[in-house]
Amino acid sequence: MRVMAMVVLLIGAAFASAAPALAQAPRTDAIWARTAPGGSITLDGNLNEPVWATAESWRVHYRYDQNNPVTGTQGMPGSGWKDEGGFPPTMSTNDSTNATLKFLVIGNQLYLGATVPDKSIGGGGGFNYFDGFLMGLKDHLAPGFPKPINEYLYSWWYPREQGTVSPCAQAIDSAVGNPPIFKGRWAPDPVCDGTGQVAPRTANQIAQWDAVTAVNGITNSDLTTDVGYTVEMRFNLDSLGYNVTQSAGDVIEWNISIYDTDNWWKSPLGFDLSRNRTWWQNPWGRDMFHDEVRIYAKPSVTTSSGALPPIDPDFQIPTTTMAVPTIDGNISDAVWGQAPSFDIRWNDSALRAGYPSIGKWRSGQFQPNVQGGQAIVGDGGDATVKYFFKGDWLYMAFDARDIRVESNEFEDLWDGFTVSITHRTELDPEDHNSQGKALSFHVGSNGHAVAVKDLAPLVAGGGAQVALVTKGGTTVDSTGVTNDDTGYTAELAVNLTQLGYPSGLGDHTLFLGVTLHDHDMYAPPQGPLTDSYATRTWWFREREEMCCPAWTFLNPAFVFGTTGVGDQPLAAGFAVLGNAPNPFHLTTNLEFTLGRESDVTIEVFAPNGRLVQSQMLGRYQSGHRQVPLTLPAGRSGLYLYRLQAHDPATGAVIASLSGKMMHLR
Repeated sequence: MRVMAMVVLLIGAAFASAAPALAQAPRTDAIWARTAPGGSITLDGNLNEPVWATAESWRVHYRYDQNNPVTGTQGMPGSGWKDEGGFPPTMSTNDSTNATLKFLVIGNQLYLGATVPDKSIGGGGGFNYFDGFLMGLKDHLAPGFPKPINEYLYSWWYPREQGTVSPCAQAIDSAVGNPPIFKGRWAPDPVCDGTGQVAPRTANQIAQWDAVTAVNGITNSDLTTDVGYTVEMRFNLDSLGYNVTQSAGDVIEWNISIYDTDNWWKSPLGFDLSRNRTWWQNPWGRDMFHDEVRIYAKPSVTTSSGALPPIDPDFQIPTTTMAVPTIDGNISDAVWGQAPSFDIRWNDSALRAGYPSIGKWRSGQFQPNVQGGQAIVGDGGDATVKYFFKGDWLYMAFDARDIRVESNEFEDLWDGFTVSITHRTELDPEDHNSQGKALSFHVGSNGHAVAVKDLAPLVAGGGAQVALVTKGGTTVDSTGVTNDDTGYTAELAVNLTQLGYPSGLGDHTLFLGVTLHDHDMYAPPQGPLTDSYATRTWWFREREEMCCPAWTFLNPAFVFGTTGVGDQPLAAGFAVLGNAPNPFHLTTNLEFTLGRESDVTIEVFAPNGRLVQSQMLGRYQSGHRQVPLTLPAGRSGLYLYRLQAHDPATGAVIASLSGKMMHLR
C-alpha cells in the first residue's frame, strides 16, 4: 500500500505548471554503447574496424579541474586523480594521461576500445609502478544488496607474492617488451605458475574476459620514446547478470582507473619519474567508492541508428506553489500532504526493485554487530521520505515507524537518518573528486533531533534546519526496557547555497542518497541484551563517500500544489474525464469538458518529467469533447499529461488540468 501511495502522490503532482523546463546538466557518469553487427570487431588491439568510428567516446585526463567548464568534463561526482610517487608530469615532458575510451556491444558482450598516448610504457613487481587499467564491474547475479563489485585488472603489474618478489615479477622488472597481464575476476591466482612464468588462463576465463594490446614503442625501456598503446577488450555480460539484448536494454555498472608510470626504466632515475592514476567515477576494483559509470545499451541503439536517446536523471525533485512548512518536526503542514515520497524498508526486496534507475541495484542494507553479535531483526527500519525544493532550499520530511525509539550517540545505535549530498564546489584534498557531505541527525534523549556530522555546522550557521518529534505513546530511552513505541517524524531544510550551489541553483543537478538508521535494544524483562539489533537501510547511497548517489534533477517545471486529477478546476466548467481505451496501444480518445470556447493544447510526460509529446489539439466550443490522441512509438508504461485551455483572443491560459494514461507497445 505504501508503494501505491507513492505512485498516487507522483500522479497528483503531474506537472501543472506551464513554466518551461530548465536545461539539464549533461550526464558525466553515463554513456551509450551502441550495438554493432556480429563479427564487426577482431580482438587484435587495433581500433581500425569501421564500427569504432561510430562509437561514443569519453576522455580520461590527469589533473582536470571539476569546477572548470573546459577541463572539468572528466565526470562528476566521483572522478578524480592522484599522484602515487615521483614527480607530477610537467609541461616539459608533456606526458600526462589523456586517454580516449570507446564502447560498443555485440550480442551480450561489452567491448571497450582505448587509446592511451604514453611516452614511457611498462611496469614491474611493485604496486603503483606500472601502466594499465584497474576496473570494477558490479555483479548482478551475486546474492544480496547492494550488488558487489568484481575486480578486473589489466596492466603491466606483475605482483609480488607471499611477501617476496616472485620470479616472474623479477623477470618483468628487467624484461623489455613484455605485455600486460590479467588479474582479478577471470584471471589465474596466483599470477605466477611457480616456474617463473605467468600462469596461463583457462578457456573459460578467456571466454568471460579477454583483451589484446598493441604497443607503439618498447615496453620497460626508456632508451627511446614510446608513442602509446591501444587496447581492445571484451566482457561477457552473461556471467554478470546483464542482458543488453532484451528490447529495453540494460545499464552496465562499471568504472576505471588508468595507471601511468613514466621514466622508471632508466638509470639513474631523474626528476621526470612520475607515478599517478586518473579515474572515471571510482578509483578501485574491489571497493565501491564515490560513484560509477553507467553504460547504457539496447538493441535499437546501433552504430547506424543516428541520434542517441537522452539519458534522463535517475530521480527528479519537484517544486511547489504552496507555502513551505514550519520546521518543527510535525509533518502535518499542507505541503507535506501533496509532496511526493518514497519508502525505505528493511528486507523489502519488492520495494527496492521498484526504485528508479540503478537504485534497484545500489540500494541495500547492513546489520552491524550489537552486543557482540547479530540477533534476529524483528522490526527493521521502516520509513517514508517526502521531498521538494523551493527557491534555494531543499525540504525533506521523514515518517519513521518504530516500536522501540531510543537515543544513542554511537552511529551504529542511532535511530535517525543520514541525507548524503555531494558538495558542488568542494573537492576531496587527496582524490580530487567532489566531496560528499553527511547531513545526519538522530533522536536525542529529550525526543528532539540531534544534528551530527556535516549537518551540525550547517544548523549552527543558519544554513539548515532540522526538527524531530515523537509520535503518541512513544518513550525515548536507551535502556531497552520500554516497548510498544510508534515512531517519530522529522523535517529537514537545507540551503543548497551552503553546499556550493549558486543562488538559483545553477544547473539544478543534485547527487543524493538517504539512509535510515534503526536500533532496537532489549533488556530484562523485555528480553536478553543479546536480542538487541541495529540496521541501516538505504536508498541509492549508504554514506557520503560511497557509491552511488542518485543523479537528481531539481526540476522547476515539475510543480505540485496546483490543479490535478480529482481537484477543483481552475475555472468553472473545465475538467478532464480520462481516456478510453486505457491502457491503449496506438490511439486513445481523450475526454474533457470546457467551460467556454478554448484553444486546447496537450503535453505528455514520462513519470520522470521528460517531455514525450506536445501538440495543439484545436479550437473547441464549450461542453463535453472527445479527441483522438496518438502517442509516438515508445516504451510501455504510465504517462502523465497536462491539458491546457487558452483564450482564443489573447492566448492566456484559462485552465490547466492533468491526468494519466497507460501506453502499451
